[in-house]
Amino acid sequence: MAKYYSKRKSETTSLGDAISDLLQQYHLQERFDEKRLIHSWKKLMGATIANRTSKIFIKNKVLFIELSSAPLKKELSMSKAKIISIFEKEIGKDIIKEIIFM
Repeated sequence: MAKYYSKRKSETTSLGDAISDLLQQYHLQERFDEKRLIHSWKKLMGATIANRTSKIFIKNKVLFIELSSAPLKKELSMSKAKIISIFEKEIGKDIIKEIIFM
């Protein structure tokens, strides 16, 4: 009869640590961080910019943002490095490498 060993840790962990371990175990951490970034767009960029954003998604570490205002698109295009820096401070990792405004 084979013995079964539990993969449980003997010490207790916080819920946040348990979720983080789960995300890493199933290789979902990067995707989770991308979703966090998209959902924090309004908080990070403000209501004015968020209200003029019609679509936002990430593909291959490139953030695509569709804006309804051409002047805003031009203004944000000149501030890509600053925007990426804001995201890195919020998420704590380099989730995106480039931003494309459409």
